[in-house]
Amino acid sequence: MRVVIQRVNHAQVDIDGKTIGKIGKGLLLLVGIKEGDELATIKKAADKIAKMRIFEDENGKTNLSLKDVKSEILSVSQFTLLANTKKGNRPSFVHAMRPPKSKELWEDFNQELKNAGFKVETGKFGADMQVSLENDGPFTIVLDL
Repeated sequence: MRVVIQRVNHAQVDIDGKTIGKIGKGLLLLVGIKEGDELATIKKAADKIAKMRIFEDENGKTNLSLKDVKSEILSVSQFTLLANTKKGNRPSFVHAMRPPKSKELWEDFNQELKNAGFKVETGKFGADMQVSLENDGPFTIVLDL
C-alpha cells in the first residue's frame, strides 16, 4: 500500500464539474492498494495516519496529530501511485491490485478512519476526477507499507 499524505488548507474532488468531496484544513490522501495488501495492512495505514504528528503546535514544531487539530480527510483512490517506471517509457501497473478487491480495501481504509473519529470525504473509485488543493507547507509524505 502506498499513501501520499498532503497537509492541506483545503482540497476538493470534482467529477464532470460537480464537487463530490470537499474539506477544509486537514489531509488529502492519495491511496494506492497493491497486490498482496490485506485488511491488516489497511488497518495499520489508517492507524499510522491517525496518529501521525504533522501539524504544528504553538511553537511551530510538528507535534500535533490530525485528531489534535480536529481536521478532516479527503481520500482519493489512485492506482497510478504503484506505477513501475524501471523499464521503457510506459509505466507498468502490474503491482496495483485489481478491482473489485482494491475498491473494497479502499472503502475499508476509509471506514477505519471514520471509526477513529474523523470526518472523511472521498473521491469516486475508478472515476475520472479533478483534484484541487492548497498544500500547507508544502508538507507531503509518502507512506509505504
